[in-house]
Amino acid sequence: MNILEDLTSNAHKLQEQVLEEILKSNAGTEYLSRFFPNGQADKQSFKTNVPIITYEDIKPYIDRIANGETPSILLAYRITQFIQSTGTSGGQPKLIPMTAESFEKRMYEPLLADLVIKRCFNGSNEGKSLYLYFIKPEMETPSGLVASLYTTFYFKTKSFKTGLAKFCTSPIETILCSDNKQSMFCQLLTGLLQRDEVVRMGSSFASVLPRSIKFLDDYWKELCSNIRTGYLSDWITDAGCRNAMSLILTRPNPEMADLIQQICEDKSWEGIIKKLWPKIKYITSICTGSMSQYIPLLEFYGGGIPLVSPNYSSSEACFGINLKPLSKPFDVSYTFLPNTAYFEFLPVNKDGGGKAKDTRTIDKPVDLVNVKLGQYYEVVVTTLTGLYRYRIGDVLKVTGFYNKSPQFQFVERQNVVLSIDLDKTTEEDLSKAIMKAKLVLEPLGIMLTTYSSYADTSLMPGRYVLFWELKMKGRNDLPKLDAEIMEQCCCIVEESFDFTYKSL
Repeated sequence: MNILEDLTSNAHKLQEQVLEEILKSNAGTEYLSRFFPNGQADKQSFKTNVPIITYEDIKPYIDRIANGETPSILLAYRITQFIQSTGTSGGQPKLIPMTAESFEKRMYEPLLADLVIKRCFNGSNEGKSLYLYFIKPEMETPSGLVASLYTTFYFKTKSFKTGLAKFCTSPIETILCSDNKQSMFCQLLTGLLQRDEVVRMGSSFASVLPRSIKFLDDYWKELCSNIRTGYLSDWITDAGCRNAMSLILTRPNPEMADLIQQICEDKSWEGIIKKLWPKIKYITSICTGSMSQYIPLLEFYGGGIPLVSPNYSSSEACFGINLKPLSKPFDVSYTFLPNTAYFEFLPVNKDGGGKAKDTRTIDKPVDLVNVKLGQYYEVVVTTLTGLYRYRIGDVLKVTGFYNKSPQFQFVERQNVVLSIDLDKTTEEDLSKAIMKAKLVLEPLGIMLTTYSSYADTSLMPGRYVLFWELKMKGRNDLPKLDAEIMEQCCCIVEESFDFTYKSL
């Protein structure tokens, strides 16, 4: 952990070095050079001349590169591929350049986060990991450069195959299977076959784990049949999956199949993860933002297993790691790593209702080491990959410092709102309202497993429409709900919103 101490103790120096490296490398690009007419590209001229931007400002440059122009119009390094951001621009995924140098920097974060976690859980260095990983389709741009999600890119790298993959129960062939259904079946099957060796469970995002448990609920009988007979289901046709499974599913194991069947036949699946994999010490997954809605469900299925949100990152950059893995998921703060990108922070005003106001109208951005405890900020990044003073859109709150590096709690995505007219309801507003309303259901043994929403403007006045997926704690079927109870939930949600919405 000496690396972490050095990084956080020298936050200011490292931030200066990161910016100096970026400017030295990229100041001559078409995009940046126009802001340095006299050729002097230092921190002062950078902050004075280079504007704070969103994706729309650099999209023309990204599009030109994707269509075959030289990357040097935006950055000096060779682009290896594009990373697709989960956000969109005009209905299309945002494309973020990836280089060999930027990938190397991204490796700092998960390695350090893993060291911190292992320090907190004795014996977690031993055994295997049931990490449920999946790839998504790639697209090829006219330039020949591939665009994919970062996870899809990472799972195909040598770093993953020779590193983390060696400790996973899932063979690499099952992770790289493009058919997610076949991949899920095989990964759960290998996890069950090695259930006595599994000490860690996880996924890239929290939403994957409940989906995996739902799949297990639908297919446990067939999985048990495969284990009992030693034969893989015929509908698994992917050659890579079949070859990999032939090395693991080598013989009938009726004893294990009977035990798993007995566990899965229980009417309540509370603690099902702990029952099926009794040696698991923790569950790890990204739980910030919209992923936080899955925390109660993961705690239900986990049966007391600690849920760890290890790091905070995006398609654009890596930000920080969780130095207190045993913190409750809703209370997690992330310590920023000053060597991964150059960070600035736009102060965000929060009014009496806790709503974030538009950051473009207030103070100038501050550097990483100059943020104030308790203040809210929107993070802005500058990277080697052509993002210069780029607004990520995340609103964070400063909760403390580790040496010289600040610690932040994720609050919400800026401008992710439900809106009908003049009303603006943020992700945080919606989450708080739903958390209040679901308390009505808990005494009835009903859990809210996930939700989605949209603003319905087809009626006058407009309204917010919420979709809730519910589950009984004690059994898998859900009885018909009393209309009065659901109306009570709706009223609580409505009353939680601000005056502007209620006055529509």
